Amino acid sequence: MSHTRTLLLGAAFTAIALTATSTFAQADYPNKAITMVVPASAGGTTDLAGRMLSQPLGTALGQTVVVDNKAGGNGAIAATQVKRAAADGYTLLMQYSGFHVISPHVVSTQQWQQDDLVPVANVLSAPQIIVVRGDLPVNTLAELVAYAKENPGKLNYASSGNGSLQHVTGVQLEQQAHIEMAHVPYRGTAPALQDLLGSQVDLTFGTAPPFVPHVQAGRLKVLAVTGTNRLAAFPDVPTTAEAGYPGVNATSWFGVFAPKGTPEAVVNKLVAEIEKVTAEPGFRKSATEQGAEAYFEGPADFGKRVAQDWASWGEMVKTSNIRAD
Repeated sequence: MSHTRTLLLGAAFTAIALTATSTFAQADYPNKAITMVVPASAGGTTDLAGRMLSQPLGTALGQTVVVDNKAGGNGAIAATQVKRAAADGYTLLMQYSGFHVISPHVVSTQQWQQDDLVPVANVLSAPQIIVVRGDLPVNTLAELVAYAKENPGKLNYASSGNGSLQHVTGVQLEQQAHIEMAHVPYRGTAPALQDLLGSQVDLTFGTAPPFVPHVQAGRLKVLAVTGTNRLAAFPDVPTTAEAGYPGVNATSWFGVFAPKGTPEAVVNKLVAEIEKVTAEPGFRKSATEQGAEAYFEGPADFGKRVAQDWASWGEMVKTSNIRAD
């Protein structure tokens, strides 16, 4: 046998062996702990989504799913970590729509791109709420707008960062209601909430879960829901459309992404188990009580949603000239 033929056969056997090993590894997935990277600090809705999913998903897969909070950079720190991880299904991202389809439009440079990550499944959907400090002398959105017009430039609103969905929602309200407010960016929802509770800021926008207990305790007031339907957690609170501002509409999604190149078999296994988890009555009840909604979408439908939101929010950011830096 010639030396060349020996080398070719050796290469062929190596390729076959690697393929067989890879196929076995996918069939055996998962055989170790999975890391769910969350691009936010503990206490926000993104963290809640990660923790609501991780325990039952781990049980279904027979392995621990560890939540790893990596806040900062408008989600860029977490997304970059997952982008650079091995595409084997052991590092996943619980992504927040604001970080995925808004932040990239407002940050001039970042270390990750849309095609670095592949959609696995949407998990939760949640509209923003407009929430004010308990001692602000307003009880409805109409009263807030009137107060802002009577006190131009006096109101300030907190967000989880420049270019965040909260920031963009604030701009929407300013434009729709023809008012001016001062924007105060924070490094996440948790510190913004603390200053709202301490009356350091007047109002904020955000998904309901972090605010629910404080509203129930009377320390904060919800004026409106920015989605198309009222929330079960606040059935008496009108939508922004009902309050006369249909252009203020900001519903967030929270879904799982994986590094580009993750094997289809691995993605399919994750999708199947996530769909079962989000259909569980306990999961759905917990989401509703927190002011969110269990909302499963597989890779195809979720991918379409991401693309549509990318285009629509990108246009809004461009026309409003919103920048994060």
